[in-house]
This record gives sequence, structure tokens and C-alpha cells, in this order.
Amino acid sequence: MAATTAVVLLSGGLDSATALALAMERGFACHALSVDYGQRHAAELEAARRVARAVGVAQHRVMRVDLAGIGGSALTDPALPVPEQPSAGIPVTYVPARNTIMLSLALAWAEVLGTQHIFIGVNVLDSSGYPDCRPEFIAAFAALGRVATRAGVEGRPCTIHAPLIELSKAQIIREGARLGVDYAQTVSCYQADAAGRACGRCDACRLRRAGFAEAGITDPTRYR
Repeated sequence: MAATTAVVLLSGGLDSATALALAMERGFACHALSVDYGQRHAAELEAARRVARAVGVAQHRVMRVDLAGIGGSALTDPALPVPEQPSAGIPVTYVPARNTIMLSLALAWAEVLGTQHIFIGVNVLDSSGYPDCRPEFIAAFAALGRVATRAGVEGRPCTIHAPLIELSKAQIIREGARLGVDYAQTVSCYQADAAGRACGRCDACRLRRAGFAEAGITDPTRYR
């Protein structure tokens, strides 16, 4: 497959939709990968389908991984409430090893496709402090890929692109607006209802709302 293809992790949220738009602007034919991991905000998967259809990706796959079977996160265990106030430290919405697992799936698919490019929309500035959203993690995973795959040991390692990692939420939104991303199609809320309407109170909603306000762009989010 041509070197201009890329696997893009597409959650259906604001950041991943922007990362996909940036990959397409850079000329990549994008193969979008979403992961149904048992998240309580499953409406984001339908949002991912909408975004993928709207921009015309080469293909879009939804893979199933049962992280709810592990639990340990308010996003996968309904017995753990989603916090609606800021808290110190890594919040209970952290999903153990989520980005490691998702990038592993993307790495495997990239090897099958014959592409050397993966895009992920992680962000460290305006985030919830998750350890797997940091530049150190991205660099470490790229190093892992170089020794863990046939493509890597044969001299065709994957580059992990994290184009948003050091941008503020407002900067991300401005980039998306420039690229024509329809943020009304995305879902960021950790406890969105089945129709994709946001609670307006969780950490993801607070960060999203503040980002639109700082960017000076109307927030198209549908709130309950």
C-alpha cells in the first residue's frame, strides 16, 4: 500500500476529529479506527461513524475490546460515578492502558495495510492529566513498535503522529475550524446520553466548553 496512507484513531470526539482533518490535509489517505471498549459514553462511536462518513475516509473500522471486563474506570464501570467537579491527581475517568491498547491495534492494522503512519489526537495541555497522553508515552510507544513488529525490525517502523499534543483546546478548535471540522457531529462528554447530548458538567465537557469560549467560536455542542 502506498506510503501516503495512514491509520487514524477516531474516537468520535473533538480532538480525534481534528487529528483526522490534519492527516487528510497532509495528503494521507486515512483508514479510521474506532474502538468499542465498553465505554459508558458509547454515543461517541456513532459520532465517529458520522465524522468518518462526512470526510470520506478510505475505510472505517470499529473494533471491540472488553475493557469493561477489567473495570477500574468511571468510563467502563457504571458503579463508579463520573466526577462533576475538578479533582487533584489522575481522575477516576482514566481508563487503564487505554491508549496503549488502542495504539497496539492501530499498529497491527498499519502493518497489515503496509503503512508507516499512525495519527492519534492525544493532548497534554488541556487534558485530564492522563499518563498516556504525554509526549513521553508517544515516544516510548514508537520505540516499542520498532522492536515489536516485523515491519519495525525490517526497517519500516511506524511513525506515531500526535499533532495536537502540545496545543491548547482553543488552538485545537481554531485548527479544526480552519479545516472545516463540523464539531456538532462530535461527542466528547463522558456521560453523553444515547442521543449524544452532553451533560455539561464532567471534565470533558468543561474542557470543551472553555476551549470554544477561549477560541471565540460558538459551541455547537448539544447539552441535555
